[in-house]
Amino acid sequence: MTAEPRAPLPDGVLTSTKNPRVKAATALRDRRARDETGLTLVDGVRELARALAGGAHAVELFVVEHALDDAGAAAVEVARSRGATIVPVTAGVLDRLGYGERSEGVVATVRIPDTSLAALTGALPPDPLVVVLEAVEKPGNLGAVLRSADAAGADAVILANPRTDLFNPNAIRASLGTVFAVRVAAGSAADVRAWLESAGMRVLAARVEAATPYTEADLRGPVALVLGSEADGLTEAWTGGDVTAVSLPMLGVADSLNVSVTAAVLLYEARRQRG
Repeated sequence: MTAEPRAPLPDGVLTSTKNPRVKAATALRDRRARDETGLTLVDGVRELARALAGGAHAVELFVVEHALDDAGAAAVEVARSRGATIVPVTAGVLDRLGYGERSEGVVATVRIPDTSLAALTGALPPDPLVVVLEAVEKPGNLGAVLRSADAAGADAVILANPRTDLFNPNAIRASLGTVFAVRVAAGSAADVRAWLESAGMRVLAARVEAATPYTEADLRGPVALVLGSEADGLTEAWTGGDVTAVSLPMLGVADSLNVSVTAAVLLYEARRQRG
């Protein structure tokens, strides 16, 4: 029986995709491994730099040094100065760890920040603008919403009944690393709604059939914009006299927009109203 390859010496270059370090990092593609270890993969220079700027703790960096540009080298040095282990690897090993075809010379394992609702309590400014996504499944849509939330100055993004996790590596990449720049949390729909009520936030739910156009809703003050999944919309958890349903006009044959597009429209209307 062949023994597992040993990890390389500090000044060596790791060449095998079967190395235990590589196998452990590759396993982070699976949510169970992320939940068990509290780690995720960050692929790309911009994403890593934003993670580090947001205070994330990088544990290991797998690096093809000759492939790094100046920004990549700077990000690696910041991580090194904060105690991250730098693992030189071949391009083939990095391709095994990375996502897609865009290789920028570095893939990192990073500790997942606290995503509890309790961590948001007391952390938001007065009159916060919050986005709630219920049961959104596609990491690409989640990442796109995070980019819009960051661009429009939203104060937090909360997942209710999440079907994908906030720090899915594909969501991190789709967000261009902005997931580390926006406060994030996750919980059951019941817990999220209770938290919003305790925080004194008004709830506006995006529903196709709602009679109130989004432009006629008051999006100032402490507001939570709630959007449902791509396939099913919002559940009955977001109904009641304390929830205002709003809609976007649909003038063609389609009956709904992609959740990330809807989020962007609502966020920028909120930003317009809030000055």
